[in-house]
Amino acid sequence: MIIEAKSIVKSFGSLQVLKGIDFGVGKGEVVSIMGASGAGKSTLLQILGTLSTPDSGSLTINGTDVLSLSGKELSAFRNKEIGFVFQFHHLLPEFTALENVMIPAFIAGRSDRDAKAAATELLTELGLKDRVSHKPSELSGGEQQRVAIARALINKPAILFADEPSGNLDSVTKAELHKLFFDLRDKFGQTIIIVTHDPELAAMCDRSLFMRDGLFVEE
Repeated sequence: MIIEAKSIVKSFGSLQVLKGIDFGVGKGEVVSIMGASGAGKSTLLQILGTLSTPDSGSLTINGTDVLSLSGKELSAFRNKEIGFVFQFHHLLPEFTALENVMIPAFIAGRSDRDAKAAATELLTELGLKDRVSHKPSELSGGEQQRVAIARALINKPAILFADEPSGNLDSVTKAELHKLFFDLRDKFGQTIIIVTHDPELAAMCDRSLFMRDGLFVEE
């Protein structure tokens, strides 16, 4: 298992959002997590992605007990091992597509030359060869999301987390993006965990899990 979470509990004030979740995923697996708004999907994704800490439980990612890491160690681990793609791409508007993709590589201490070469290769791979010098406002929604995916992949993370990645896209762009996740898995061997409301995307995944009231349930 590349991710193993056991008995994950998380509350916000008196509201218990996660009620003892167990979750495991194998290397190279694509898993979707579905459920109504408020079921706890995004909270779980943030904990699995080390952006949030559970109140109790254990979490091992790629052999590392991440809950025992210091803040600095955890940031370095996340930068190297984990990539994120959100519904809203969070690209920096003042930077070009190329510069946006290079940022995580700089954080990892890679040279300008290495970061530029890797970013250019990824953007080309994702069909954006002619858009590298464009700023986000000059790109379509689908193009912006591809830039965000390239940014998530630049440090070759073991795991890619996607939270409603196609929620804002039209049906054609959405279908292209869904196919892209599986192409990436086949090419780079990434483990991909996707929170989605989209039944078509869920049906394409190796496994689809359903959450209700802070627990996984049978649909």
